[in-house]
Amino acid sequence: MEVFSFIFGAVIGSFLNVLILRLPLNKSVVFPRSSCPSCNKTIAWYYNIPLVSFVFLRAKCAYCKTKISSQYFIVELLSATLTLVLFIKLGISEEFIYMSLLIYTCITLSFIDFKYKAVPDYLLLIVLVLSFFATSFSLAESFENAFLFSGIFVLLNFIITFYIQNIKAKLLNNKDLRTQEALGEGDIPIIATIAVILGIKGALIAIFLAAIFAIIPSVYSNLVKKDIQTAFIPYLIMGMLSVYFFDLENILKVFF
Repeated sequence: MEVFSFIFGAVIGSFLNVLILRLPLNKSVVFPRSSCPSCNKTIAWYYNIPLVSFVFLRAKCAYCKTKISSQYFIVELLSATLTLVLFIKLGISEEFIYMSLLIYTCITLSFIDFKYKAVPDYLLLIVLVLSFFATSFSLAESFENAFLFSGIFVLLNFIITFYIQNIKAKLLNNKDLRTQEALGEGDIPIIATIAVILGIKGALIAIFLAAIFAIIPSVYSNLVKKDIQTAFIPYLIMGMLSVYFFDLENILKVFF
């Protein structure tokens, strides 16, 4: 079953790549069949086997030999690995089904955010709704955690954004900062989702880890790419999954 869960996750990952590519462009995720972005040649099924085809083709299109983005392999491997780890943790259960759907949606959100610095609102809503089915907390506790934790960050976002737009912008004489916000609109639903899944204490650890994960990419983006925006949703999700899979809340209790 472990092998099957890994293969199943890889197949789902292949479909997630389609979602990542087509959803932001408002294209159908069913038709037409997958094709090479360079030569537009329809990809034969035997060149579209998750993980295997990428390695076999040496990351090049079978027809025009154009380099294939590593994103396809990464998404498939990530989906396969997380499905396997989730199966080991939960086994076949209702929680496994809902948590799998949540994780697959989170992967899609993360890679869309990496590319566009924006995500579709309906995906955020799907993640938030799924979290209430995937959590081990009661419905009342879940709502309480979501409203309390996200409310804190709404207030924090207002304070930090005011500082960036009205004080930092003037100190640095940077007009771009006058419209910059501390958190993106999509970050708050993900923060609420984290609180629903992990509870308040676990969510605090996840947010701390997310900030740590985002430091180096943020510095690189600012200094090298001269881009003041950082896609934060992927790091929020990394923080959530780290706490969820490694049970960091209970581990920290041993030391503190």
